[in-house]
Amino acid sequence: MARLSIDHLNKRYGDLTVVDDVTIDVADGEFLVLLGPSGCGKTTTLRMIAGFMPPSAGSITIGERNVTGLPPWKRNCGLVFQSYALFPHMTVAENVAFGLEMHKVSAAERTPRVAEALRLVRLTGFDSRYPRQLSGGQQQRVALARALAMEPDVLLLDEPLSNLDAKLRQEVRVEISDLTRKLGLTTIMVTHDQEEALTMADRLVVMEKGQVRQIGTQRELYEKPADRFVAGFIGRSAFLEGSVAEAGRFRSAGGLDIACMAAAVPGPATLALRPERVAVGAESEALPNGFQARVEYVSYLGALLEIDVALSEQDRMLLQIPNRRGMVEPKTGDTLTIGWAADVGLVYPRAV
Repeated sequence: MARLSIDHLNKRYGDLTVVDDVTIDVADGEFLVLLGPSGCGKTTTLRMIAGFMPPSAGSITIGERNVTGLPPWKRNCGLVFQSYALFPHMTVAENVAFGLEMHKVSAAERTPRVAEALRLVRLTGFDSRYPRQLSGGQQQRVALARALAMEPDVLLLDEPLSNLDAKLRQEVRVEISDLTRKLGLTTIMVTHDQEEALTMADRLVVMEKGQVRQIGTQRELYEKPADRFVAGFIGRSAFLEGSVAEAGRFRSAGGLDIACMAAAVPGPATLALRPERVAVGAESEALPNGFQARVEYVSYLGALLEIDVALSEQDRMLLQIPNRRGMVEPKTGDTLTIGWAADVGLVYPRAV
């Protein structure tokens, strides 16, 4: 276990910058998730931490050691790959022991460390099986056991759940979160899956185009996203384009006059609204922003109904309402009364 510091890290390929001045401090025992769309630089950042890629600039410190120029085997990082990278001709025990053998750990010490790693991931008794005899979830746990057997200072997880089906993914992410916290492991995980990130992380790092857009807890990123990108990437948001004319007033592209918490900075702007915070029907009557909306499309999501509505020809937005027993489901073409409080909308300046 150790603190990890990434200081002004860059990775360039000629004129292309894939990681741009990334600085992150990870506390000892913290579970940090790098989250962002494909191509945002999160996996490249992880590979530089692991030592598989040299940075173009910046430094990486694990504990008190600057490891920027060290090869992977001298960094004491455990890495779980997206594909698990198990050797098909080796048994479970041999796969778990492989890293220990490479580090010249004696057989007498290897045996109890392999047994303990398998116990931690609940695979005791699977020692002599081969990867082909295991389910996807069990293979993933073997890969995790191999990393844990090294007693790493930092555990690195590269999209570790992406090859599992939805139900198994939910089970395994709880197992990983619980295990890393019990062991007090400093853990960095890369994912593009919001739900994984929100349920597993102590803090999240949202990245786009090689840059860090925001670092914070789940609540901080959801309640106070730093910009439009974060507001759209963490959870769902409805966006209305328009402008700020004066403090506390937003005028949409379709001419709607909306009360908000905007400062008096006139100019083009975007209003972001969380769909579940827009009231429908009688609940909206006492709210300052009340409008008539035409239902364009309804999506049935089990516990929720997602409703696309049009407030004008230019203004469209998304609503989410609980699927209550006995409720009358809106239909395409229906008119709904909707509303929201002034402090619900977040206003972001927009470049012309």
